Amino acid sequence: MRCRSQEWLRAIAVLFLSQTVVSMVILNSTHLEAMLEKYMDEDGEWWVSKQRGKRAITESDMQAILDLHNKLRGQVYPQASNMEYMAWDTELERTAEEWAETCLWEHGPAGLLPQIGQNLGAHWGRYRPPTSHVQAWYDEVRDYTFPYPQECNPYCPFHCTGPVCTHYTQLVWATSSRIGCAINLCHNMNIWGHVWAKAVYLVCNYSPKGNWWGHAPYKHGTPCSACPPSYGGGCRENLCYKGMSHCLKEQLLSKK
Repeated sequence: MRCRSQEWLRAIAVLFLSQTVVSMVILNSTHLEAMLEKYMDEDGEWWVSKQRGKRAITESDMQAILDLHNKLRGQVYPQASNMEYMAWDTELERTAEEWAETCLWEHGPAGLLPQIGQNLGAHWGRYRPPTSHVQAWYDEVRDYTFPYPQECNPYCPFHCTGPVCTHYTQLVWATSSRIGCAINLCHNMNIWGHVWAKAVYLVCNYSPKGNWWGHAPYKHGTPCSACPPSYGGGCRENLCYKGMSHCLKEQLLSKK
């Protein structure tokens, strides 16, 4: 059986904020117009469930975000020898939910930031899958030269000038092996002085945190050749993985 990766849609217009920089990114896509506005419709199933205290992200969106992170981490260039497989963390999801509910377009909370990495995204208008933000974070690679990102880390106290790549480097930070995200519908959210009546706010928290100044996001080399010993030699789609590889499992099941 073959292991197949999925293609993910991009958003028409999205905003992103990294832990040290802010940027505005305009993407080209016309594939999202017909999709349901599940995070925008206050009468929709997701919004009703959220008001009843259920999770701040749907199961399908959670899986899509996680799958895309691992897909993108496994295809970095130059190749990574120590890129770890990323798993969902419910505690990181909880802290992401708490921050998303503040509807503040900034990183936080301050007391947690020394321990976690964080990428933020927001959009308005028609529904866009949260993976559109993830893909746009990764697409900052066009302004990044391995192994160091000094050329795309401008000083941004209020408005950024120049390219940004710190969303990308956090996404592909080899040792950031856990992720938890949340989505919130924010009314009258202030984005750099502009008030959006209805903003869909995505918060993704990472642990262990990445973007350590002066360090490369990963080691270059043959995939899985420099995995931590705790992985026991496991490798899945170019990622250090604990357990039998996904493809091998499919092959064994197909023979039964």
